[in-house]
Amino acid sequence: MLTTAAPLDVLADFPAIPAGWAYLDTAATSQKPRPVLDAIARGYGETYATVHRGVYQRSADMTLAFEAARARVAKFIGGRTEEVVFVRGATEGINLVAQCWAATQLKAGDRILLSALEHHSNIVPWQMAAEKVGAEIDVVPLTEDHRIDLDAMAAMLTERHKLVALAHVSNVLGSVLDARRATELAHGVGAKILIDGCQAVARLPVDVAAIGCDFYVFSGHKLYGPTGIGVLWGRYDLLDAMPPYQGGGSMIDRVSFARTTYAPPPGRFEAGTPHIVGVVGLHAAIDYVDDIGLERIHAHEAALVTNTRAALSGINSVRLFGPADSAGIVSFAVEGVHPHDVATILDEGNVAIRAGHHCAQPLMELLEVPATARASFGVYNGPADVAALVKGIERVTRIFG
Repeated sequence: MLTTAAPLDVLADFPAIPAGWAYLDTAATSQKPRPVLDAIARGYGETYATVHRGVYQRSADMTLAFEAARARVAKFIGGRTEEVVFVRGATEGINLVAQCWAATQLKAGDRILLSALEHHSNIVPWQMAAEKVGAEIDVVPLTEDHRIDLDAMAAMLTERHKLVALAHVSNVLGSVLDARRATELAHGVGAKILIDGCQAVARLPVDVAAIGCDFYVFSGHKLYGPTGIGVLWGRYDLLDAMPPYQGGGSMIDRVSFARTTYAPPPGRFEAGTPHIVGVVGLHAAIDYVDDIGLERIHAHEAALVTNTRAALSGINSVRLFGPADSAGIVSFAVEGVHPHDVATILDEGNVAIRAGHHCAQPLMELLEVPATARASFGVYNGPADVAALVKGIERVTRIFG
């Protein structure tokens, strides 16, 4: 059954999307709206200066803008300003927690719990930390409709588990985690929990206080913001007990050759000159998303997903992955056709999708495929993009039929 929720009409805000081009790779990176582009241009072309150092007026003004962005992020996800750490992206945020919390708090025999659908960025850093301290990693299976199986997680958790790290929304399947329940399960055995929110923050309202998690990470470029900027949110008591991730300028209290003391969070984790204009662009991106409304965005993308899955399910050679209510993402395979060939043929029709293992090779093994094709939606997509995708898949089946 087709869904006919009132669509968004914001395509004109995105100058990098030409007429007739169906951009369906938002899960990899989002296109940027004009308010974000304008904020970046002003940041470099009109108001640029360093932050936290200069005593001249422009530096003071840029510092105020930089810290205003931190406060904006905190409000956006329901945290406190002093709990927001600016990092290069979610990958750096996870690595920071892995090295500064896990590698210092875990010991031999402790266990880390992940799920079968995690992105490599939420697997490899924990493997590195586990190898360093002698911890072990367990993997939660998926339900039949490709969600993280929280009932299985409840049965697996023991008091030896000290950390749980899960994706809020799968970058391959679009399945949405019940983050509150996952947090309650983790805390029930005394474990800390990190949530990877890369695919969630641009699609769903997020409130870290309501979730109750210990760490939350996301990247700006999937939230209609710039690349090279992301956020680690952590409970202040945890951040305050963690050693620095890197040494250098800005993260210090006092330096001498005898001894160095460190700044309190979040500054302790922000060594060196930050991505100043990236932070300004992220602020603009959050304002843009909030002005539209995450509830509207979610409804818009849900309608596109429903209509896409309905159309593709009518093509016999197409296999769909993920739950029917996936958030903004539809992964699929065409029988007898490699996803790279699917993507190439779609590109000839001006439809851009992602094909590959999506940095989730363990999940591909579980699904028993080498790769999938993935269409992922954003605020700029509409029914015409779905129609172009379906038309392209029909062409694929004719060519390889």
